[in-house]
Amino acid sequence: MPTVLRLGGLRVVIYPNDHRPAHVHIKGAEGEAVFILHCPAGPPELRESYGFRLVDIGRIEGALNDNLAVLCAQWSAVHGDY
Repeated sequence: MPTVLRLGGLRVVIYPNDHRPAHVHIKGAEGEAVFILHCPAGPPELRESYGFRLVDIGRIEGALNDNLAVLCAQWSAVHGDY
């Protein structure tokens, strides 16, 4: 599973054999979350989360939005269209 971005102690992952729509998996010791990216314009939207606190989700969402262009380009490089 390729890590495409690190957010502190969290890994942002795009699975090569995953499905559309474009989304990322956030993995950390606290839990795991999945955000739909809504490429290319965003904003990222939480699909599901396990273990993260609400404050963590907000921080993650903001960081994903700040890196949206990179994440959408990474998704496109692995999967083609969004």
